[in-house]
Amino acid sequence: MAKIKLTKGELKRQRDSLRQYERYLPTLQLKKQQLQLEILQQSNLATEKRNALEKKKEAVLSWAGLLAEPGVNIREWITLSNIVAGEKNVAGVDLPVFERVDFLHADYDLFTTPMWVDFAVEALRNIVTLKEEIGVIEKGINILKIELRITTQRVNLFEKIKIPEAQEAIRLIKIYIGDQMANAVGRSKVAKRKIEQAEHLEVYA
Repeated sequence: MAKIKLTKGELKRQRDSLRQYERYLPTLQLKKQQLQLEILQQSNLATEKRNALEKKKEAVLSWAGLLAEPGVNIREWITLSNIVAGEKNVAGVDLPVFERVDFLHADYDLFTTPMWVDFAVEALRNIVTLKEEIGVIEKGINILKIELRITTQRVNLFEKIKIPEAQEAIRLIKIYIGDQMANAVGRSKVAKRKIEQAEHLEVYA
């Protein structure tokens, strides 16, 4: 703890600081809880989406061999043109929210293209969409974790350093001021006694 001035002015400053810390700490603690809850919810959502992605990948394996047919190249039909994400605020933190992905237009001849291509394009687009959604969720989780670390550091700073330091400073200043007042009273009594003794001597002189 830094050296403090043992004065009434410093006592007031420390008391004001303590009130401010104690008023701000519950807000930080609430923010910490909200961030922890949101991280848990987003992590569960990410797990749910990963499981759905694995199921879709497994389903593709049953017909994936068709993609090797000559003259069929659906890569351009599952190419992203845009990722659309909104935003939401959680405990003062702006998080991305996945909305949709846009793909390049699948322009092919319905008469010369195998019938399974429509199904394949839709299935693979679903896989790509899920991958992008998981990416957005993970980005949000990382943002939340960074904010949680900062908030936790602030909570610890207030709980373990600032509040105890202010309380100790107030205690020391009050002891010092109390001692000073006691000494002043003592000196006053001594001075009064000396005056009384002097007056007594004058009376009997």
